[in-house]
Amino acid sequence: MRLFLVAVGLIGVSISGPVMSATAAPALAIAFWRNALAAIAIAPVALGCHRAELRSAPRQIWLMATFAGVMLAAHFGFWVTSLTLTSVAAAVALVAMQVLWVLVFQAFTGKRFNRAVVIGALVAVSGVLFITGVDFGLSPQALIGDLFALLGGAFAAAYVVAGAHAREAFSTTSYTLICYSVCALALVVVMLIFQVPLTGWTSKVWLLIVLVTIGAQLLGHSVFNHLLGVMSPVIVSLVLLLEVPLSAGIAALFLHESLPLASYFGLCLILVGLGIVTKWSPSVPRNETLIGD
Repeated sequence: MRLFLVAVGLIGVSISGPVMSATAAPALAIAFWRNALAAIAIAPVALGCHRAELRSAPRQIWLMATFAGVMLAAHFGFWVTSLTLTSVAAAVALVAMQVLWVLVFQAFTGKRFNRAVVIGALVAVSGVLFITGVDFGLSPQALIGDLFALLGGAFAAAYVVAGAHAREAFSTTSYTLICYSVCALALVVVMLIFQVPLTGWTSKVWLLIVLVTIGAQLLGHSVFNHLLGVMSPVIVSLVLLLEVPLSAGIAALFLHESLPLASYFGLCLILVGLGIVTKWSPSVPRNETLIGD
C-alpha cells in the first residue's frame, strides 16, 4: 500500500510543473486556487466526519498545522518568483535542497542521524544537479533568484517537518483542511498587495487549474501529507526529488520537450540516495491506514 501511495503521490505532484507551464495564468494565482479548491473539496468530509477531532486537538497541534500552511504559502511565493529571476535549472536544483534543510531543522530539535543518512541525501541531491545541470547566474538578478529558490526549499522543508508533527494528532483530512486553507489565505493577501489577478481567464485555463488541483494537490500533496504519518520527513523529502525526472518525462511526452541523457543518470543517483537513507533511517511507529483518515 505504501509503495502504491508513493507512486500516486509522485504522479500527482509531477504533473504540476508541466500543467502550470501550460496554464496562461499567474503562478501565484494557480497556487492560490489549487489550495483554495482543495480545501473546499476536503471541507465537507473534514467538518462532517472529523469535527470532534478538530475540536479536541491540542492548541499546539493547531499551531503546527497553521504554521505548515504559512510555510507552504511562503514556499510557493518564493519558488514561483525565483523562476522569473534565475534559470529554471538553477531554481529546480536549489529548491531540491529541501531534504538537506529537513536534516538541519530536525537536528535543531535534537534528532540525530546516522552518517549514512546524510551521505544518501547528498547523493540524491547530486542526482538533481545532474538532471538540471549547474546553471547558476552571476548577475544581481540571478543571484536574488537563486536565493529565493534556496529559501523556497527551506520553506518547503519547514512545511514538511511541521506537517509531520501535526500528523501525530490530526488525520490527513483534518490536517490538509487547515493547511490548505491557511495557505490559500496567506497567498490571497500577497496577491492583493501585489495586485495579482484572481480571475479573468478562459475556460481552458480554469480546466487546467482544476486538473492541477486534482492531480498535484489532492493526489499529490495530500497523499504525501498522509505518508508523513508513516514515513519520516527526510524520506518523504527524498521521494519528492523523483518529481524532477518525472516532470521532465511528462513534459517530454506531452509538451514535446527533449529529455537529456543526464536525466537517466541523475534518476539513478536519486534512487541510490533514497535507498541508502531508507535503509539507515529509523521507522515511524504508526499504523498505516486510509480508513477514516
